Amino acid sequence: MAISLDKALGIHQHALEGRIKRAEVLANNLANADTPGYKARDIDFQAMMQKAQEGMSGFGMNRTHESHMDTSGMGQDSELLYRIPHQPSVDGNTVDAQQEQTRFMRNAMDYQASFQFLDGKISGIKKALSGQ
Repeated sequence: MAISLDKALGIHQHALEGRIKRAEVLANNLANADTPGYKARDIDFQAMMQKAQEGMSGFGMNRTHESHMDTSGMGQDSELLYRIPHQPSVDGNTVDAQQEQTRFMRNAMDYQASFQFLDGKISGIKKALSGQ
C-alpha cells in the first residue's frame, strides 16, 4: 500500500505556499510605500485555497480534443488584486504603511499556524511509519 503525501498532508502545504506568496506581495507594498503612483496589491487567499481544494478533488478541467481551449494558463494571477485605499495620497500611492505592517504580521502568524499544522501531520506520519 503506497502512501500519497498529497493526500496525507492535505491543504496545509498549499496554505504555506499561499502565505509565502502573500508575504512577498505585502513586503513589496511596504518597500514601495513612498513610490509615487504605486498601487498596493494583495492576494485573495480564500480564492487561492478554493483553487487548491478543487485541484485536490480531481475535478479540474482537462483538454480532451485539440480544438478545445487550453485552460492550463488561465487565471494564473487571478488571486492578485489591487487594494482599494481608505485614503489615497496626493501622489497616487495607495499604500498605507501601518495597514500593510499589520497585514504582514497577521500573515506571518497565519504562516506559523499553517507550519505547525503541517509539522504535526509530518510527525504523525513519521510515528505511523516507525510503529509508535
